[in-house]
Amino acid sequence: MTETATQSERAAAADARVDAAEIAKFEAMAAEWWDPEGKFKPLHMLNPCRLDYVIAQIAATHGRDPDAPRPFEGLRILDIGCGGGLLCEPMARLGAQVTGIDPAPRNIPVAALHARQSGLDIDYRVTTAEAMAAEGDRFDAVLNMEVVEHVPDPRAYLRACAELVAPGCCMITSTINRNARSFAVAILGAEYVMRWLPKGTHDWRKFITPSELEGLLAAAGLQPVDATGFVFNPIAWSWRLSGRDLSVNYVTTALKPA
Repeated sequence: MTETATQSERAAAADARVDAAEIAKFEAMAAEWWDPEGKFKPLHMLNPCRLDYVIAQIAATHGRDPDAPRPFEGLRILDIGCGGGLLCEPMARLGAQVTGIDPAPRNIPVAALHARQSGLDIDYRVTTAEAMAAEGDRFDAVLNMEVVEHVPDPRAYLRACAELVAPGCCMITSTINRNARSFAVAILGAEYVMRWLPKGTHDWRKFITPSELEGLLAAAGLQPVDATGFVFNPIAWSWRLSGRDLSVNYVTTALKPA
């Protein structure tokens, strides 16, 4: 069997692991990615908080000054499950060479069009982390935000994601904790009371606790170095970072040994 055939078969196997129902959910909302008052309003509200964390962690990993005009110049950053490009575009503005991937075909044209309108050069592809890993590509930082709770096999998925991280570099992963509070907030609150998200967007059974995620990352060959919560304040109507409250939304940074 040739190496090319082996890679092709690995990519095909990866495609078979993609949850078609999860892709269809987000593809149905593709045109609304850049509407701050649309179905992705919660993500637009969270995005500044996510960016603060992502920028700080990538800067710390690579010894960059986050206050410099283009602190990520020369870095290759991959955004897995990029959607409409809400994280890709800020990374590109910070000087990074950005690749955004998403298995939902309708998301990528939306992201690519918005990038062109913004004067940004971003490499968008309809593909999966597993297929990218089979191709042998490596990145200085991998963003893996709000994806792992939607995949059918988190262990296999994170193993593939870890392959995409270059030695000495980082992967940043955010997801939702699994407990009574997360069910009340992320399911009942966000989908049924506030109607921020369509009903059925999340499956509470797929949520992952911080200790479970730490174990999965370690099993994939990464070293978890940080865990921080994203906490929503309903009075201020804003999000903040918390080093102590990981009860609902949270994010981790893990390094690949050099």
